[in-house]
Amino acid sequence: MDIISSLKQRALAKRGTIVLPEAFDRRTLEAAQKILAEKMAKVILLGNPVQVNADAAKWGVNLEGAEIINPESDEKIGEYAAWFYEKRKAKGVTEEQAAQTVRQGLFFGALLVKFGRASGMVAGAANTTADVLRAALQVVGVKAGLKTVSSCFIMVMPDYMGEERTMLFADCAVVPNPDSEQLADIAMSTAFTHRAILGEEPKVAMLSFSTKGSAEHELVDKVRSAISIMKERGADFDFDGELQLDAAIVPKVAASKAPGSSVAGAANTLIFPDLQSGNIGYKIAQRIGKAEAIGPIIQGLAAPICDLSRGCSTEDIVNTTVLVLLMS
Repeated sequence: MDIISSLKQRALAKRGTIVLPEAFDRRTLEAAQKILAEKMAKVILLGNPVQVNADAAKWGVNLEGAEIINPESDEKIGEYAAWFYEKRKAKGVTEEQAAQTVRQGLFFGALLVKFGRASGMVAGAANTTADVLRAALQVVGVKAGLKTVSSCFIMVMPDYMGEERTMLFADCAVVPNPDSEQLADIAMSTAFTHRAILGEEPKVAMLSFSTKGSAEHELVDKVRSAISIMKERGADFDFDGELQLDAAIVPKVAASKAPGSSVAGAANTLIFPDLQSGNIGYKIAQRIGKAEAIGPIIQGLAAPICDLSRGCSTEDIVNTTVLVLLMS
C-alpha cells in the first residue's frame, strides 16, 4: 500500500469535516466529489448554492452530500463580524471592514474552523499562499506555546539503504532565516506533524555543518541555542544536535561522530538551519534521490489550514485534505 492510501485509511477514522472555500474552481468541486465518494469526510463548499450547483452540473460533478454555505446569508455572519472586529480593532479594523472581511471565502472558511463547524480548511487553488496564510493567522492564529508558522514536506525515499523510508524535512517553504527561538518552534511543530500524520514517534535531528562541536561558528551557535530552548520547554520527543546530515541518518557515521546519541543514525525528522538549505535539501532528495515530496504542509497554526499551489490538480486537493484531517 502506497503512503497516500495508508494515510487515507487513517483519515477515514477521523470522521472530520473539511471546508473548501474555492467552490468556483472546477478542481475544487471535483475534489469534493472524490472526498464524498470515498466517504473520507463531510464537505462544506462556500458560495451561492445556485451558482455552485450550476457549475457542478456544467462540469458533470456530483455534489450529493456536500453542504453549500453562502457567507452572505449564513446565520452566524453577524456573530463572526463582531468577533473579528473585537479581535482586530486594535489593528485599525473598523466594524464595516470587519463585516466585509468575514464574508470573504478564505476568512469565512477559517472562521468555520475556528468555531468548530469544520475540522480544517484546504485552499490555494485560486488564491495566493499569502492570502491563505493571512486569513489563517488573523482568524485561528498560532498554536499555543509557539510564535512561528512554518512548513514541512513528507519525503518518501524509495530506496534508502535498500528499503523505503519516510522522513519529514523542515522548514523548506516559509521562514527564510529563523532565529534560535523560531528554529525551536519549527522543530516542535514538525514533531507534532510527524506524530499526527505518520502515527509514529519523531526522532528529530537539528542539522548543521558541525557535529557535536566539530566546528565553531555563529551559525552553529544558533542551532545549539535552539536545542537549549527545546530542553527548557521540556519538548516531549527525542531530539539531538547539532548534527551533520550523514551523522543524522547513517548509523556507521553516527557511531563515529555522535556515539551514544539516540537520534544520530536513526533520525526520521530533519530540521534544516534555514530556508536555503531546507529548500535545496528537499529538491536534491526529490530530483536526484527520486524521493516523493508531499507538501508543503503548513504547521504551527492553532487549527489545521493548508495551502495549495495554484497549479494543483484535483488529486492534490484530495491528498492535502487527507493531511489536514490527520492534523485535526
